Amino acid sequence: MNEKAGSTPAVMTTDAGDADTIIRIDHITKVFQDKKQTVVAVDDVSFDVCRGEIFGLLGPNGAGKSTLIRILTTLLRATSGTAWVGGHNIAAEPQKIRSIIGVCPQNSTLDVELTAYDNLEFYGKLERVPEEMLDGRIWELLEMSELADRATMKVQTFSGGMRRKLEIVRAFIHKPVLLFLDEPTIGLDPEARREVWQQIAKLNAEKTTIILTTHYMDEAEKLCSRIAFVDRGRLVALDTMENLRKLIPAGDLIEIVVEKLDERALRELGENPLVNSVSVLEQRVTISATNGSSLLPILFAIFERFSLPIVTISIRTPSLEDVFIYLTGKKLDSGGEGNQGTNPRGGRRP
Repeated sequence: MNEKAGSTPAVMTTDAGDADTIIRIDHITKVFQDKKQTVVAVDDVSFDVCRGEIFGLLGPNGAGKSTLIRILTTLLRATSGTAWVGGHNIAAEPQKIRSIIGVCPQNSTLDVELTAYDNLEFYGKLERVPEEMLDGRIWELLEMSELADRATMKVQTFSGGMRRKLEIVRAFIHKPVLLFLDEPTIGLDPEARREVWQQIAKLNAEKTTIILTTHYMDEAEKLCSRIAFVDRGRLVALDTMENLRKLIPAGDLIEIVVEKLDERALRELGENPLVNSVSVLEQRVTISATNGSSLLPILFAIFERFSLPIVTISIRTPSLEDVFIYLTGKKLDSGGEGNQGTNPRGGRRP
């Protein structure tokens, strides 16, 4: 994290408003403990989700996203705090919550020995969809997922993208008002991911609120109206994409990959008035600059004086991943342990 971001960045929130709130989370904490260690998976998290939106929960693997989803879907009890889903308390009214939500877990639970139709039929009966409506609903969902022509084929013959689309509409068979999608495109190729994105947009068009956990920034940019950044169990920031981008100081981002680093060079670079911040992840130096093109000659001179060979260099505008790095000092795909960054004066991130 850099100095200008602060050691404990403020949580940015957009007020959902009582009338439009479908989820309210109030100081939820989840602690896992055994004889050897204590792990705080969710750490005092509070926020609201608006009715009808696609709400993104973003963070690296191990950030606490899936644990929070399990609590909201009543599969796991919070250690402290509470939440309301569709107006129902997660501790006092779990059955009512389960009747109005759909869940597509990160790991596939399809029966690959059954056909697409049979998978939907079995799940529809579990969700107590009326018998006279079930067949029509199955075909409606098969059409929506563009799998109608494969209705009688076993799922084991499906591609990864086809299986994921089937699993998503299966969670929607009882027309829930709220759909939880936990890493819905993990492990899929780019084309399959785009097909799943289209599927999610179709479901949202039916006035379904969708909670999407992901560590893919492009997925959040494509689908989500608001995004919450989660890191090590804590809510780091929450706002619209446009407002999140504004958290980074105005200017260009210069990315440099070097063969080696020198703290003296980074410190001198950070003291330049054109530089807003400097962060380091492995051998990549990212500089936020008021005027990137004006800084380049100075940058080259500093790196040459300290004999630091530059492998690649590029200038671009900030992305949402840049915001996450700015706030936490780590990439979204870096897992629970982040690489240290430097602040504008060259000190290491705490």
